[in-house]
Amino acid sequence: MKFIIKTKKKWDIKNFNNIKKNIFIFDEINLIQIKKINPKIIFFIHWSKIIKESLFEKYLCIQFHASNLPKGRGGSPIQNQILQNIKKTKLTAFKISKKLDSGPICLQEDLMLAGDAEQILKKIEIKSIKMINKIIKIKKLKFKKQVGKPSYFKRRKPLESRIDTSQILTIDKLYDFLRMLDAPGYPGAFIELNKFKFIFNNIKKINSKLSAEVIISINEK
Repeated sequence: MKFIIKTKKKWDIKNFNNIKKNIFIFDEINLIQIKKINPKIIFFIHWSKIIKESLFEKYLCIQFHASNLPKGRGGSPIQNQILQNIKKTKLTAFKISKKLDSGPICLQEDLMLAGDAEQILKKIEIKSIKMINKIIKIKKLKFKKQVGKPSYFKRRKPLESRIDTSQILTIDKLYDFLRMLDAPGYPGAFIELNKFKFIFNNIKKINSKLSAEVIISINEK
Protein backbone atom coordinates (compact mmCIF):
# COMPACT_ATOMS: atom_id res chain seq x y z
CA MET A 1 0.00 0.00 0.00
CA LYS A 2 1.14 3.51 -0.84
CA PHE A 3 0.26 6.88 0.67
CA ILE A 4 0.74 10.53 -0.28
CA ILE A 5 1.31 13.54 1.96
CA LYS A 6 0.62 16.96 0.42
CA THR A 7 2.00 19.87 2.39
CA LYS A 8 2.40 23.51 1.36
CA LYS A 9 5.50 23.95 3.51
CA LYS A 10 7.86 21.78 5.52
CA TRP A 11 8.45 23.66 8.77
CA ASP A 12 11.25 21.34 9.86
CA ILE A 13 12.70 18.95 7.29
CA LYS A 14 13.89 16.66 10.12
CA ASN A 15 10.27 15.77 10.82
CA PHE A 16 10.11 14.02 7.45
CA ASN A 17 13.44 12.18 7.65
CA ASN A 18 11.95 9.00 9.11
CA ILE A 19 8.91 8.80 6.85
CA LYS A 20 8.37 5.28 5.56
CA LYS A 21 9.33 4.47 1.98
CA ASN A 22 5.72 3.85 0.96
CA ILE A 23 4.76 7.44 1.83
CA PHE A 24 5.41 10.03 -0.89
CA ILE A 25 5.64 13.73 0.02
CA PHE A 26 4.75 16.58 -2.34
CA ASP A 27 4.06 20.29 -2.14
CA GLU A 28 2.38 20.16 -5.55
CA ILE A 29 1.26 17.10 -7.51
CA ASN A 30 -1.00 16.53 -10.51
CA LEU A 31 -3.57 13.83 -11.15
CA ILE A 32 -1.29 11.94 -13.55
CA GLN A 33 1.36 11.54 -10.84
CA ILE A 34 -1.28 10.48 -8.31
CA LYS A 35 -2.62 7.83 -10.70
CA LYS A 36 0.88 6.38 -11.11
CA ILE A 37 1.31 6.06 -7.34
CA ASN A 38 -2.31 4.93 -6.79
CA PRO A 39 -2.33 5.77 -3.07
CA LYS A 40 -4.65 4.26 -0.49
CA ILE A 41 -4.90 7.66 1.26
CA ILE A 42 -3.84 11.22 0.41
CA PHE A 43 -3.08 13.32 3.50
CA PHE A 44 -3.12 17.12 3.52
CA ILE A 45 -1.06 19.07 6.09
CA HIS A 46 -1.02 22.90 6.27
CA TRP A 47 -3.28 22.99 3.21
CA SER A 48 -5.58 25.94 2.50
CA LYS A 49 -6.32 25.49 -1.20
CA ILE A 50 -9.63 24.13 -2.46
CA ILE A 51 -9.29 20.39 -3.10
CA LYS A 52 -11.00 19.29 -6.29
CA GLU A 53 -14.02 17.05 -6.01
CA SER A 54 -12.60 14.80 -8.75
CA LEU A 55 -9.73 14.00 -6.38
CA PHE A 56 -11.56 13.25 -3.11
CA GLU A 57 -14.27 11.27 -4.91
CA LYS A 58 -11.67 8.91 -6.40
CA TYR A 59 -9.24 8.72 -3.46
CA LEU A 60 -9.65 8.78 0.30
CA CYS A 61 -8.40 12.25 1.25
CA ILE A 62 -7.73 13.14 4.89
CA GLN A 63 -6.98 16.68 5.99
CA PHE A 64 -5.60 18.02 9.28
CA HIS A 65 -7.34 21.02 10.81
CA ALA A 66 -6.22 22.83 13.97
CA SER A 67 -9.53 23.06 15.79
CA ASN A 68 -12.00 20.87 17.68
CA LEU A 69 -14.32 20.29 14.74
CA PRO A 70 -17.12 21.08 14.18
CA LYS A 71 -16.03 24.17 16.11
CA GLY A 72 -13.71 26.45 14.19
CA ARG A 73 -14.33 25.42 10.61
CA GLY A 74 -12.80 27.73 8.03
CA GLY A 75 -9.67 29.84 7.70
CA SER A 76 -6.91 30.96 10.08
CA PRO A 77 -7.99 28.64 12.92
CA ILE A 78 -4.83 29.19 15.00
CA GLN A 79 -5.10 32.98 14.95
CA ASN A 80 -8.86 33.04 15.46
CA GLN A 81 -8.68 30.71 18.47
CA ILE A 82 -5.86 32.70 20.07
CA LEU A 83 -7.98 35.83 19.68
CA GLN A 84 -10.75 33.98 21.55
CA ASN A 85 -8.26 33.24 24.35
CA ILE A 86 -8.36 29.50 23.63
CA LYS A 87 -5.27 27.83 25.08
CA LYS A 88 -5.95 24.19 24.21
CA THR A 89 -7.67 22.83 21.12
CA LYS A 90 -7.57 19.71 18.94
CA LEU A 91 -5.74 18.68 15.82
CA THR A 92 -8.45 16.95 13.82
CA ALA A 93 -7.94 14.46 10.99
CA PHE A 94 -11.11 14.32 8.88
CA LYS A 95 -12.29 12.98 5.56
CA ILE A 96 -12.54 15.67 2.91
CA SER A 97 -16.03 16.15 1.51
CA LYS A 98 -17.93 18.73 -0.54
CA LYS A 99 -18.70 20.99 2.42
CA LEU A 100 -15.74 22.84 3.94
CA ASP A 101 -14.21 21.09 7.00
CA SER A 102 -17.41 19.10 7.57
CA GLY A 103 -16.33 15.54 6.78
CA PRO A 104 -16.35 12.70 9.32
CA ILE A 105 -13.45 12.45 11.79
CA CYS A 106 -11.03 9.55 12.11
CA LEU A 107 -8.63 10.89 14.75
CA GLN A 108 -8.20 13.84 17.13
CA GLU A 109 -5.36 14.77 19.45
CA ASP A 110 -4.80 17.62 21.89
CA LEU A 111 -2.99 20.70 20.59
CA MET A 112 -1.66 23.47 22.82
CA LEU A 113 -1.66 26.99 21.37
CA ALA A 114 1.31 28.23 23.40
CA GLY A 115 4.28 29.90 21.72
CA ASP A 116 4.51 31.85 18.51
CA ALA A 117 2.86 30.88 15.22
CA GLU A 118 5.99 29.18 13.90
CA GLN A 119 6.31 27.02 17.03
CA ILE A 120 2.63 26.06 16.80
CA LEU A 121 2.93 25.17 13.11
CA LYS A 122 5.94 22.97 13.85
CA LYS A 123 3.96 21.21 16.59
CA ILE A 124 1.13 20.62 14.12
CA GLU A 125 3.58 19.15 11.61
CA ILE A 126 5.06 16.75 14.19
CA LYS A 127 1.63 15.69 15.46
CA SER A 128 0.25 15.28 11.93
CA ILE A 129 3.05 12.89 10.97
CA LYS A 130 2.57 10.88 14.17
CA MET A 131 -1.17 10.72 13.49
CA ILE A 132 -0.54 9.60 9.91
CA ASN A 133 1.65 6.78 11.20
CA LYS A 134 -1.21 5.71 13.49
CA ILE A 135 -3.84 5.94 10.75
CA ILE A 136 -1.97 3.87 8.16
CA LYS A 137 -1.56 1.04 10.67
CA ILE A 138 -5.32 0.72 11.18
CA LYS A 139 -6.66 -2.13 9.05
CA LYS A 140 -10.26 -0.94 9.01
CA LEU A 141 -10.34 2.83 9.38
CA LYS A 142 -13.50 4.17 11.03
CA PHE A 143 -14.93 7.65 10.69
CA LYS A 144 -17.35 9.36 13.05
CA LYS A 145 -19.77 12.08 12.03
CA GLN A 146 -18.99 15.50 13.48
CA VAL A 147 -21.24 16.14 16.47
CA GLY A 148 -22.40 19.50 17.80
CA LYS A 149 -23.23 22.92 16.45
CA PRO A 150 -20.57 24.10 14.00
CA SER A 151 -18.89 27.49 14.23
CA TYR A 152 -16.98 29.20 11.47
CA PHE A 153 -13.87 31.34 11.11
CA LYS A 154 -13.03 33.72 8.28
CA ARG A 155 -9.56 33.64 6.81
CA ARG A 156 -7.68 36.67 8.06
CA LYS A 157 -6.55 39.34 5.61
CA PRO A 158 -3.13 41.06 5.71
CA LEU A 159 -4.68 44.39 6.76
CA GLU A 160 -6.05 42.68 9.88
CA SER A 161 -2.45 42.40 11.10
CA ARG A 162 -2.51 46.10 11.93
CA ILE A 163 -2.26 46.63 15.71
CA ASP A 164 -5.35 48.47 16.95
CA THR A 165 -4.30 50.07 20.24
CA SER A 166 -7.90 51.07 20.93
CA GLN A 167 -8.81 47.38 21.15
CA ILE A 168 -5.62 45.81 22.53
CA LEU A 169 -5.36 47.18 26.06
CA THR A 170 -3.06 44.79 27.98
CA ILE A 171 0.43 43.34 27.53
CA ASP A 172 -1.03 39.81 27.45
CA LYS A 173 -3.45 40.72 24.65
CA LEU A 174 -0.68 42.46 22.71
CA TYR A 175 1.59 39.43 23.15
CA ASP A 176 -1.12 37.11 21.82
CA PHE A 177 -1.71 39.34 18.81
CA LEU A 178 2.00 39.59 17.98
CA ARG A 179 2.83 35.90 18.51
CA MET A 180 -0.10 34.54 16.50
CA LEU A 181 1.34 36.22 13.39
CA ASP A 182 5.00 35.48 14.09
CA ALA A 183 5.99 32.94 11.43
CA PRO A 184 7.83 33.15 8.08
CA GLY A 185 5.44 33.87 5.24
CA TYR A 186 2.74 35.30 7.52
CA PRO A 187 1.73 38.98 7.41
CA GLY A 188 3.39 40.08 10.65
CA ALA A 189 1.76 42.42 13.14
CA PHE A 190 2.45 46.05 12.31
CA ILE A 191 1.77 49.66 13.18
CA GLU A 192 1.91 52.72 10.93
CA LEU A 193 3.37 56.05 11.96
CA ASN A 194 3.10 58.74 9.33
CA LYS A 195 4.91 57.36 6.27
CA PHE A 196 6.63 54.52 8.12
CA LYS A 197 5.51 50.93 8.72
CA PHE A 198 6.86 48.96 11.71
CA ILE A 199 6.58 45.16 11.46
CA PHE A 200 7.19 43.01 14.55
CA ASN A 201 8.68 39.51 14.71
CA ASN A 202 10.67 37.22 17.05
CA ILE A 203 8.35 38.14 19.89
CA LYS A 204 9.33 37.26 23.46
CA LYS A 205 7.55 37.87 26.74
CA ILE A 206 9.79 38.57 29.73
CA ASN A 207 7.79 39.03 32.92
CA SER A 208 5.43 41.90 32.15
CA LYS A 209 7.38 43.25 29.17
CA LEU A 210 7.74 42.28 25.51
CA SER A 211 10.77 42.28 23.27
CA ALA A 212 10.74 42.02 19.49
CA GLU A 213 12.70 42.59 16.32
CA VAL A 214 11.27 45.42 14.23
CA ILE A 215 11.52 45.93 10.48
CA ILE A 216 10.89 49.52 9.38
CA SER A 217 9.93 50.41 5.85
CA ILE A 218 8.26 53.20 3.91
CA ASN A 219 4.51 52.66 4.08
CA GLU A 220 3.31 52.09 0.52
CA LYS A 221 -0.44 52.51 0.20
